[in-house]
Amino acid sequence: MIHATALVDPAARIGNNVRIGAYSIIGPQVEIGDNTEIGPHVVIHGHTRIGRDNRIFQFCSLGEVPQDKKYAGEPTRLEIGDRNTIREFCTFNLGTAQDKGVTRIGDDNWIMAYVHIAHDCQVGNKCIFANNASLAGHVTVDDWAILGGFTGVHQFCRIGAHVMTAVSTVILQDVPPYLMAAGNTAQPYGINVEGLKRRGFSADALLALKRAYRTLYKSGLLLEEARSKLSEAAQTQPEVKPFVDFLEVSKRGIIR
Repeated sequence: MIHATALVDPAARIGNNVRIGAYSIIGPQVEIGDNTEIGPHVVIHGHTRIGRDNRIFQFCSLGEVPQDKKYAGEPTRLEIGDRNTIREFCTFNLGTAQDKGVTRIGDDNWIMAYVHIAHDCQVGNKCIFANNASLAGHVTVDDWAILGGFTGVHQFCRIGAHVMTAVSTVILQDVPPYLMAAGNTAQPYGINVEGLKRRGFSADALLALKRAYRTLYKSGLLLEEARSKLSEAAQTQPEVKPFVDFLEVSKRGIIR
């Protein structure tokens, strides 16, 4: 159902059983998948593709041009997957030609009010962003990450899978998978044990990850030495391999 006061461009591609609320505006290059619900006063512009079964609450702005002075109107994109909840006043921007050209949000994410996801960010699946969490441009957030309220992430940083940050955490470097992080600037505070238990990690897996954390942060080893030891451990403890893979692609250095 499309409310009579909504402005939906005839060129927009709207799936089956899509609901669009009062006074919302949908641009000509927008695609919205089946069973998605758009609340009132939502503005969706640009080359924006939204999957199925999403719920987008009032006053969101999706697919607007990047907050990047280099942007010159290139046909960049925003892609949002399936079954996401996007609460009030969220702002997701298009990508830029200087990077991937697409800002991408995966599936089954829970994104609370006032969250900002800037140009070229890549967000995985099953993440939770609490109120006012903000990603600067070119940030990558892996699956199952939880960002506490008012967490701010500097451009080009990477947040590993299963990371959890405390309220008002300021992230200026990469955060390896499984960690809890807090502070301005962010520091590591051990493994996200409770979150991993809820996701079915075994006691043996948790023990291996705790040992990996000690190797990386408590052993006094140089980073390359720690990475070598983690690579050895990953041969028999596969849950450690994401640590190794993350360190190989980290470009900003990891929080210490």
